[in-house]
Amino acid sequence: MNWPALSVFIVLFLLVTVLGFVAARWRKGDLGLIQEWGLGGGRFGTIVTWFLLGGDLYTAYTFIAVPALVFGSGAIGFYALPYTIIVYPFVFAVMPRLWSVARCHGYITPADFVRGRYDSHGLALAVAFTGILATMPYIALQLVGIEVVLAAMGISGDLPLIIAFAILAAFTYFSGLRAPALIAVVKDTLIYVTVLVAVIVIPIRLGGFGHIFAAVPPAKLLLAPGQYSAYATLALGSAMALFMYPHSITGVLGAQRRDVVRRNMAFLPAYSFLLGVIALLGYMAIAAGVKPNAAYGAQWAVPALFNMMFPAWFAGFAFAAIAIGALVPASIMSIAAANLFTRNIYKEYFRRDCTASQESTVAKTASLVVKGGALLFILFAPTQYAINLQLLGGVWIIQTLPAIGIGLYTRWLHRYALLTGWAVGMALGSWMALSQGFKSSVYPLSIGGFSIPGYAALYALIANLVVAAILSWVFNAASVAAGTDKTQQADYTAEAPVGLAVGPSLA
Repeated sequence: MNWPALSVFIVLFLLVTVLGFVAARWRKGDLGLIQEWGLGGGRFGTIVTWFLLGGDLYTAYTFIAVPALVFGSGAIGFYALPYTIIVYPFVFAVMPRLWSVARCHGYITPADFVRGRYDSHGLALAVAFTGILATMPYIALQLVGIEVVLAAMGISGDLPLIIAFAILAAFTYFSGLRAPALIAVVKDTLIYVTVLVAVIVIPIRLGGFGHIFAAVPPAKLLLAPGQYSAYATLALGSAMALFMYPHSITGVLGAQRRDVVRRNMAFLPAYSFLLGVIALLGYMAIAAGVKPNAAYGAQWAVPALFNMMFPAWFAGFAFAAIAIGALVPASIMSIAAANLFTRNIYKEYFRRDCTASQESTVAKTASLVVKGGALLFILFAPTQYAINLQLLGGVWIIQTLPAIGIGLYTRWLHRYALLTGWAVGMALGSWMALSQGFKSSVYPLSIGGFSIPGYAALYALIANLVVAAILSWVFNAASVAAGTDKTQQADYTAEAPVGLAVGPSLA
């Protein structure tokens, strides 16, 4: 047991736990309303939104799984860097439109938008189901991150993870989105300090970056020709999927104004620099002689490296940063999934007449169930590389891009065609992942005798789009009823902070 590291870890973990509960009184709103519990009342200003989205998007996946992939597989792990650069121009164009139309109509979830845009219960249910399904492995990834750093301090078994789960569940239940928004400020501060110290101290102790790269096997420094297509499709597909996740959209819809969303898309690439440095930790672990752990495989690389390179107290500081970096997104993800279940499944199909208070109570309870499902995912899904959990979620969530992303610009795609395309994409993407034993999301597509390894999510999305486009042409030509669009063109560019903004900014 590493008591000095554990002591620092516990102190910082208790600090954020207290902040999680205190957040319920931060610019206090009526947490009996789902708008306040699940979106913070839509009142987050530029600074809080920057920390919230940063904490939401740069997770334990960033600190554990990306270096683990670089450590185990080499340069292909750096696909995460261009993907976080590609994504922001896309989001800059798309997400302000979603914010505006959601604010005009009081939408809480992406499925709310789809229901209003296409007048389709089935399509909205498909989007809600996909969002919940894709969020489960992403939450599981965060809990894996906590489990690994606990093991690095000599703590094994399920009990510590259950305790961390209980803490997460408690402050999420009581404080809603305010809790991760407030904790994200502490989380990002800890991570920036950890990374800056690591990028200075570790290379010095290893003799400089020249020695680090010299110690890495040549096969891991450059992509092999057979990896080019996998690298490119992983970067592009992950970028297209990222802001389709419910937790990403929840962070966007929590912003107070449309220009807050645009400013954050300009500021968030600062995290991409951080991600590039973190990925290099995989090479540093190789140079330091770290060996994969029998229980955690390559995920052991960063915790073992920190134990080797830093005094125990700073290792505890770094482990706390990683664990808190898991708590923040896990909290947001469970809230987003709970919002989807409550608004688009429970209220739509079970209790249309439920009161605002009942709606909020169901959302809080659902957030607990979602976290429980994520724990089951850890027990039964392969986790040799934790990154595959997130990639599997991407295979599913990207299938909602035609209905949400394209739907923000055009109504030409028919609701029945979109639903059929979604079903084809989900089935094909899941089959591709299954054919790889759920150990990889890269599928070797065979065309004309050539094998083209690529991200299964992107291949499935192409099939989805082709089916949706062909059937839309058929249905539109046959004048099949397309439903009533409840939105108007002006809704997509509205600037006024109406609707959910019921109080002062949480800047």
